[in-house]
Amino acid sequence: MSMIFETHAHYNDEAFLEDREEIFAQLKDRGIGRVVNIASDLASIDECLDLAHRYPFMYCALGIHPSDSAPLTDELLAGIRDKLDDPRVVAVGEIGLDYYWDTPDRKIQKHWFEAQLEMAREADLPVVIHSREAAQDTMQLMQDHRAQEIGGVVHCYSYSLELAREFVKMGFFIGIGGVVTFKNARKLKEVAAGISLENIVLETDSPYLAPVPFRGKRNSSLNLPYVAEAIAQLRGISAEEVIARTEENAERLYRLR
Repeated sequence: MSMIFETHAHYNDEAFLEDREEIFAQLKDRGIGRVVNIASDLASIDECLDLAHRYPFMYCALGIHPSDSAPLTDELLAGIRDKLDDPRVVAVGEIGLDYYWDTPDRKIQKHWFEAQLEMAREADLPVVIHSREAAQDTMQLMQDHRAQEIGGVVHCYSYSLELAREFVKMGFFIGIGGVVTFKNARKLKEVAAGISLENIVLETDSPYLAPVPFRGKRNSSLNLPYVAEAIAQLRGISAEEVIARTEENAERLYRLR
């Protein structure tokens, strides 16, 4: 029987300090089989590795979010590279560009995005890409570094259907989470309905971006059935089909099959 594959969460976040174990105990009953926990800053690297080793249903991605990239050095990046050979690590991420917060300087963000793309190539791992209000530069750097040879996912996708199709042509998956349930999420609904189901993976970005009816509250993987149902309705298929196909997609994305 297929189970939901949660491709992007942050369970090392302090929002889960008090009840993380209780949430994990409920995952199976809610139909969630596996989780990839994603690093974002230097402190989270070891935290994510630790969680992935403690829980058999959990894997991790190691990388530095653009907004947290200012402290990076070549030496620190080499330290992260050394940990990528761990069998619980399935990707480099989350990495990319964030022009919404627009800090640190864009040159710094671009430098470490490029460096981490090459680190992923060297480690033969896919990438988890964060891109916010930076579509053109993200695509340009991905093309410059032949990201189609690396593979991965554009997480928390927020751009147009046309651009989604370009990412898909590069062999990338599109990560869709709770935002697809929002009434005003017209562009994402178009993407969820308009690209092949073979290119979609489910995610939450927990503790952020909870779906309706929990919008504004702390998110967790327990809410993923709402995301699957929303995509199913947009596509005119069953939630079971969405769950089965996206589970297979996540296995391909993270090379677990």
